[in-house]
Amino acid sequence: MRDYFIRRLLLIPPTLLGVTLLVFTITRFVPGGPMERALQEAQKATEGGGSSSGQIGGGMSEEQVEELEEEYGFDKPILQAYLQWLGALPRERRVSKAEFRPLGKDKVGGELLADPDRETLVLLKGSGRQAKVVREGPLVVSAAYLDDNESIDADGWQVRIETIEERRQRWVRRSGEDVSKAPQNYDDRAIVYKTRLAGLLQGDLGRSTDFGDPVWSLIKGRIPVALYFGILTALITYGVCLPLGILKAIKHRTMIDNLTSILIFVGYAIPGFALGALMLVYLGARGGWFPLFGLTDPNFDDMGTWEQFVDLLHHTALPLLCYVVGGFAWLTMMMKNNLMDNLAADYVRTAVAKGVSFRSAVFKHAFRNSFIPIASTLGQLITILVSGSILIESVFDIQGFGLLQYQALLGRDQTVIMGTLTIAAFLLVLGNILSDLIVAMVDPRVKFN
Repeated sequence: MRDYFIRRLLLIPPTLLGVTLLVFTITRFVPGGPMERALQEAQKATEGGGSSSGQIGGGMSEEQVEELEEEYGFDKPILQAYLQWLGALPRERRVSKAEFRPLGKDKVGGELLADPDRETLVLLKGSGRQAKVVREGPLVVSAAYLDDNESIDADGWQVRIETIEERRQRWVRRSGEDVSKAPQNYDDRAIVYKTRLAGLLQGDLGRSTDFGDPVWSLIKGRIPVALYFGILTALITYGVCLPLGILKAIKHRTMIDNLTSILIFVGYAIPGFALGALMLVYLGARGGWFPLFGLTDPNFDDMGTWEQFVDLLHHTALPLLCYVVGGFAWLTMMMKNNLMDNLAADYVRTAVAKGVSFRSAVFKHAFRNSFIPIASTLGQLITILVSGSILIESVFDIQGFGLLQYQALLGRDQTVIMGTLTIAAFLLVLGNILSDLIVAMVDPRVKFN
């Protein structure tokens, strides 16, 4: 069994790689990504004011568009961009660029360079000052500012030359136009940069284009809310449904069984978000008995401990009811049907015939076998604990993990989509392994060889 679970754990990384690579590839081709959104916002900002000659479609300069491409990896092939997002390949950071002519006539400062094959002039980003960079191949040997010859620490800096043809091909990929329509005023360009690993393996999921915050900070802020509702939902659902299923099996076709069946199937037939909308209208807006949105009162931090507990309970009641109502029917009927099948089995009748009490036959013999199919789904609770419900969180305006996923999809927020998907996929795979482990612990007949 140990070897089986070791193999399952070793399969987690390649599974996650396949899932994330597939979604990463899809996000590159789906319209409405960060590039399109930035261009649309720039277009709105420049409407009515005319565009300058240095601007391209969308009201952004070519330099600004290139910065966006480099930030989200659109200037790289898909596989290379994915490996940079993963953190397996270094990213170019602190990029500074300057055009130059082969004879050494630099377009920034207009100075002649003594050895243009080894020297180039760049305008270093962040300083606003022009510098002369001496290179040996791709590595920077020395660098100094031109105005006062102040030396610059060249450690870690690299240089690459982007030719006119490479710049035109980049323009073609961006615009989708024919290469003959590319700008004719391009010159060779020196690009000075530093590299560093910054991706999933380093715990850096990027920065959200919608919220402007690091993706990992957004996720950490939403997970406690998802865990809060997930744990309460699991405890209430299993704490109510298992005893209720046992009671219904023992009292089959009695008034208790029929009445509880009506109640749980009515709850199952009503979607949680629809029930939440009805309760908000009648119990919140019209009745004034419950708050309309949020998880806490705006003055929550100024309250005492008991008042905070009451306020949290007051805000939790309606959304928690929507979370649990849909799962009652499936779990209760699963417990009831499994238990009825086992109570009618030969081994239970034999145990009763040998003098075992009916109570012992139910709880010591039939219950364990009846619980095995339910145990096979317990591992998926880890996914439910975090994922939450998109619709319920939207109705009650609860800032949970599910609502974050929904907002990322609506806003085509590529970095948040990849971050939340990675966590959800990892929990799903881990939940499957936990389900197998729980079944092996509950059912002694199961052997993983």
